[in-house]
Amino acid sequence: MKLGIFAKTFEGTDPATVLKAVAKAGFSSTQYNMACSGLAPMPDEISEEQARSVADAAAAAGVEIVAVSGTYNMIHPDLAVRQAGHRRLAVLAERCAAMSTGLITLCTGTRDPVDQWKEHPDNNTPEAWRDLLDAMGTAIEIADRYDVDLGIEPELANVINSATKARQLIDELKSPRLKIVLDPANLFEVETQEEQQTIVSAAIDLLADRVVMAHAKDRARDGQFVAAGKGVLDYNHYLRRLSAIGFEGSLITHGLSAAEAEGVAAFLNAKLKSGIGAPK
Repeated sequence: MKLGIFAKTFEGTDPATVLKAVAKAGFSSTQYNMACSGLAPMPDEISEEQARSVADAAAAAGVEIVAVSGTYNMIHPDLAVRQAGHRRLAVLAERCAAMSTGLITLCTGTRDPVDQWKEHPDNNTPEAWRDLLDAMGTAIEIADRYDVDLGIEPELANVINSATKARQLIDELKSPRLKIVLDPANLFEVETQEEQQTIVSAAIDLLADRVVMAHAKDRARDGQFVAAGKGVLDYNHYLRRLSAIGFEGSLITHGLSAAEAEGVAAFLNAKLKSGIGAPK
């Protein structure tokens, strides 16, 4: 597995500055965010020059751009907001090749009109599922047009709030473009270690054929998110399960401060080297 981090963990609006910081902290790959180029996370425009500057900076730093964040609320209650997200997704997808990446990470969304990461009771309605299918259909058309893949992430606050729902979406859409970004800390809040292991194992087994990237953060005992290695997530179990399905992609950490980055890199490297598999 390759060890990576969210680029936006580090301050800066210039890709060279940000990606040098990624490498210096001990990471060989990154999930990029256009905010690191001084743009909106989902810009209305990205010039060819701006896109190529990301690839050039990555090459100079020795860092692989394994994905770029393209999150917008795919089931926002206002159709116009969803349509604006689709337009910006197309802008991003068009520039992926110039940025030397072929994966865009998405947010499957929520009915909350303000926060795309906040749970809403209407997320579980047939209408929300219908809107997600429509939105994903549009996103897949864009992905086909620009030859990119789309990574969705099961997380409790969104419409795809379980591995089972992610599998249902994959099976209904039947598109090879649809991939899984797996973050075990998004699959539970407060569980016993045994329950946690059961949830994580079941998710990995169910989605094994689509897992393209893994995330690494943690949960405190009260359910709050913390940096990887500072909570209750059983990383030995998680990484062994990934290894068991033959996963050799990037393990991307996030939910941490820049000051924590080197320590988290050391923690994850130690786990990967302890018989689970060394980073490439």
